[in-house]
Amino acid sequence: MPVNARKFRILAGGCALAALAVPPSAVGQASAPVASPVQSISAKDKQEGVQAHPQLLEEFGGAMIGTQATYVEMIGKNISVQSELSNARGDFTVTLLNSSINNAFAIPGGYVYVTRQLVALMNNEAELAGVLGHEVGHVAARHAARRQSAATRNAVIGVLGTVLSGVLLGNGTAGRLGQQLFQQGSQMLTLKYSRTQETEADNLGIAYLRKAGYDPRAMSTVLQSLANQNALEARLMGNTTQVPAWASTHPDPASRVRTALTRAGTNTSGITNRDTFLTRISGLTYGDDPKQGVVEGPKFIHPELKLTFEAPSGFYLVNGTRSVSIGGGSGKGQFTTGAYSGSLDSYITAAFAALTSEGQLNVVPESIQRTTVNGIPAAYGTARVNNSDGQVDVVVFAYEFSPSQAFHFVTISQAGGAGVFNPMFQSMRRISASEAAAVKPRKLVVISAKAADTVQSLSARMAFDTAKLDRFLVLNALTQTSRITAGQKVKLVTY
Repeated sequence: MPVNARKFRILAGGCALAALAVPPSAVGQASAPVASPVQSISAKDKQEGVQAHPQLLEEFGGAMIGTQATYVEMIGKNISVQSELSNARGDFTVTLLNSSINNAFAIPGGYVYVTRQLVALMNNEAELAGVLGHEVGHVAARHAARRQSAATRNAVIGVLGTVLSGVLLGNGTAGRLGQQLFQQGSQMLTLKYSRTQETEADNLGIAYLRKAGYDPRAMSTVLQSLANQNALEARLMGNTTQVPAWASTHPDPASRVRTALTRAGTNTSGITNRDTFLTRISGLTYGDDPKQGVVEGPKFIHPELKLTFEAPSGFYLVNGTRSVSIGGGSGKGQFTTGAYSGSLDSYITAAFAALTSEGQLNVVPESIQRTTVNGIPAAYGTARVNNSDGQVDVVVFAYEFSPSQAFHFVTISQAGGAGVFNPMFQSMRRISASEAAAVKPRKLVVISAKAADTVQSLSARMAFDTAKLDRFLVLNALTQTSRITAGQKVKLVTY
């Protein structure tokens, strides 16, 4: 497979990811007593971490390098040694991931991760330390091991499968199929932690903040930013109940802000290192990395793969490291790839076979039809699957881009409703070199405000066509009534 197709390097059929030995997590809740942590990184944990690390890097867009990554590594090691898992900074591997999903996690063996998108949402160094400390707390309390011993593979699901399958597909076999099918769109594999475990991890994270000299209230403020980002993403998608990828296995952060603040107390002596943090993260890529393709409203465009398509009216796109997920009220879909040997019929058959294997269902296309879309050889197959609430149609629509490269959509809709995706299937086309060159990455920049600057004037400089003010306010943890002072550092997103 070509190097520029790294985004879509997956199993044949593109419908499943292997469950990792130790799952990642996101940010949790506070209030209960702190758990008794383990006192060392065992040889077994180190071996598990060594094995899981390359898989996690591939799943989350790879490790970033440069000054921002070095800074995050330093803060991550500083907070990790507070856990007493080890006093040796060299025992911890802290990675800044090239992912546009808000997420952070840690796994046994001293491996700690945070995505660049989540770092960009933070507003000081204490918040970064708090998030990473929470994740290390999960490891110190051995939550993953305890949950894994009582879990099955069916507990490992992605956010789109969790939210959208339940709405459309019900709880029957097709619902399980949807969970398997769309777990990649969430760009994460997670095993649910209990509320008690989330509380323990939050309390440990706050304790680590205190030990490191940080303001322990940072856990509350970063949770507030996550809650605000959650609400903003839901509004932009036109769905006030949408759960973001980083919150798929955790309670709503809006319900945890007060408890985290109460746990932190009224101590104001800790540091936040706000200006230092903002200066050090300036220049981070923000949103989609063009090397992984970008979502612009209803359109997805991949400058390296030289392709583009558009979601149907009323649907939204979620870009992932390995796939693009399509969500809407009348169906959902995924765009991805698989191994291609030159036969579209065999390719589509393999995609359905992967669904059958992962969902433990007999998903077989009624027939495979050949066609051409905007000059691209294509084929499609449809299967009807029984759902606990009725029947649904599963469609695999594939395109041959070269003798060794194919891509495909997999969609699920209510029986007889698959036609809602026809405009998307027909929108697939190659892009020109000039169109590819026009795709520019967004980046986070930190500026010092001038005396005349306001939230309104600064937000007008945001590199978005919609919701400029809302995006600016959430990004900087501000409100519409916030006053900007001369010299104040603020974050902007520019091209």
